[in-house]
Amino acid sequence: MSEMAMFVRRGASQITPRILKGVHKKLPLLKVEFTQIDAPPYPHLVDQLEFLADVVEDFAEGADDELPYGAVAGATFALVYAHRQFDLIPDRDPEFGRADDSGVVRTVLQEHQKAFAAFAARYGLDWSKVTTDP
Repeated sequence: MSEMAMFVRRGASQITPRILKGVHKKLPLLKVEFTQIDAPPYPHLVDQLEFLADVVEDFAEGADDELPYGAVAGATFALVYAHRQFDLIPDRDPEFGRADDSGVVRTVLQEHQKAFAAFAARYGLDWSKVTTDP
């Protein structure tokens, strides 16, 4: 298992229902924040974050009870990590600032690919557009 996968699993394991509820309350602001991301080296990042936000939102609102909690916890961790002001690589670096955010998001998508693909199918979303590319 890669170091990134271990980092993501450790972070996701810290996501409690209380944290999930807090992130759910902040989702409207997070979604707006994520649309402002300007990271040309990571062209899929905004769409990936939007997808993960939808996963968290539907689970928290009871609209989708087929998602495993582990997948939702991973999605929540990715959203929290992308929102952080201080992370492994400062976001203000235009070339590499979102590399760690993209890595966390892609790892979550890969770790829970089966659950997320099923979620996308249930809602008529094109899973192939939620790529795991940077």
